[in-house]
Amino acid sequence: MKTELLKDAESPGNLRDRFSTEHEAPHQQLLAWRQRIGYFLDVPISRADQARGFHGTIDAWRGGDLTFMDCRTDPVSQSRSAARISTDTVRQYAFHILVDGAIETRTGTHPKRVAMQSAPGIVALDMGQPMQMTRSGCRLQALFLPRTLLASVLPEPESIHGSVIEYRSPIARLIPAQLAELARNIPHMSTSESSEAMRACALLIGAAFGKEAGLTGNARAAVRAAAFAQARRYIDENLHESDLSPESVLRTSPLSRPTLYRLFENEGGLAAYIRNRRLSQAAEELRRYPHKAVIEIAYGLGFNSASDFNRAFRRAYEMSPLDFRQFSL
Repeated sequence: MKTELLKDAESPGNLRDRFSTEHEAPHQQLLAWRQRIGYFLDVPISRADQARGFHGTIDAWRGGDLTFMDCRTDPVSQSRSAARISTDTVRQYAFHILVDGAIETRTGTHPKRVAMQSAPGIVALDMGQPMQMTRSGCRLQALFLPRTLLASVLPEPESIHGSVIEYRSPIARLIPAQLAELARNIPHMSTSESSEAMRACALLIGAAFGKEAGLTGNARAAVRAAAFAQARRYIDENLHESDLSPESVLRTSPLSRPTLYRLFENEGGLAAYIRNRRLSQAAEELRRYPHKAVIEIAYGLGFNSASDFNRAFRRAYEMSPLDFRQFSL
């Protein structure tokens, strides 16, 4: 059973790969699916799930540093946890394109961003950030691409993690035909042709997300994008400063309070973004410094007490700081 397709996504060459559970015994089918994608996603399995059997197929093609997949599955849940992210190197971006069925995707830490898809559309996922996905029986396509490609058309691409677009805006309405052409022709393409076709689709989808987020398209949007990036950099550079707050970010920004706050709406608000970045940094320090006291990490990142930190960390990562550290070792 092949499981190396995405791991080697930076190497040149076009790889075609087909996977199906149909040749497995029914009680082994969901286990086979988990084994196929388990190097970058977690698939919870109960005894009842296993007994029911599971039908799933993946047709995948790789061209250069991009990968295109066409998937059909029975209902299934998949997730990418912060603990998993801390132990692997999968950091591509993915556009999950719903063709038929329904998908619920949860992203972020607290509050969670919940995206419900029952109509054709696309959810953007950053493999460097946590997510949980619950599918009905559905067909979806997926386009995996490197951050550098997405960043060429979309400033701060991590900000669209969990966002959804449907085919309503003028630029988004161009996407279905291009995807259909890609799916129809990619089995017959050369390596260079498939790479070029996937790149064209990725750039079009990235531009559509940028337009939806108001981060591209004119001088005013460019100023907002630059100020958004500046605010995020300031926050990351001052996570260990006790006076880091929405007010201190506002003092360094050329934007008005309402405009700056609107840019962080998808993150749950500016205060939530600061808290979640501190929690993310705490998770990194728990992994990198196994002998550093948890309370030292908490105080160093602006938390007032061990109980406040433990409660916030558990709410964000669904495990205690000590359990997270143990998992990451």
